Amino acid sequence: MKLHKESKGTLIIAVLFIAFIGAISVYYLQLWSLAVLVPLLVMLGLIFWFFRVPERAILDHRENVVAPVDGKVVMIKEVFEDEFLKEQCIQISIFMSPLNVHICRYPVSGEVIYKKYHPGKYLVAWHEKSSTKNERTTIAIKSLTDHTVVFRQIAGYVARRIVFYCNVQDEAKAGHEFGFIKFGSRMDVFLPLNSEILCKIGDKTKGGIDVIARLKD
Repeated sequence: MKLHKESKGTLIIAVLFIAFIGAISVYYLQLWSLAVLVPLLVMLGLIFWFFRVPERAILDHRENVVAPVDGKVVMIKEVFEDEFLKEQCIQISIFMSPLNVHICRYPVSGEVIYKKYHPGKYLVAWHEKSSTKNERTTIAIKSLTDHTVVFRQIAGYVARRIVFYCNVQDEAKAGHEFGFIKFGSRMDVFLPLNSEILCKIGDKTKGGIDVIARLKD
């Protein structure tokens, strides 16, 4: 199983911690140490699972908006995006549990025209106000169809580190990685009002594969 590069620091700390606790439990608890070691090894296994990098065949897209993350669609609504677009648009929000793949992918192809990091709170990621109150990043892309699409990585109650690698003027390719969020979190995508929405609340998405909307001229 291939692991994401962001796993290195977390895994080193986890392995050292488990080795330390394991050594103490074996020394003091002897046969009873299994009661401590088994849950710790299960936790280590879950950390490995969290940082997995699945192999996916990413297609080329022009009008299609692909799911930027693995997760569950929790919101589809008309909102006013007040940071960059300054207009009404359709917001699609996808919540990621700690068991989902947490690689963040471009939802559309085009050029990165804006990026900004915002420090903030750590409300639970499915909370509606987490989009504007939580630690987050905002990225905008001018799509190949000449639409402007904005999307946000949002930290949740558990997630405490957002990573994004893109820069302004970078080429964006739908379905390809641009960042990572550690543990439970959320992604919001803001689309033009006339976009054709192809997902519904409750849908499970596979990042880079599932088409959630289509941009219209």
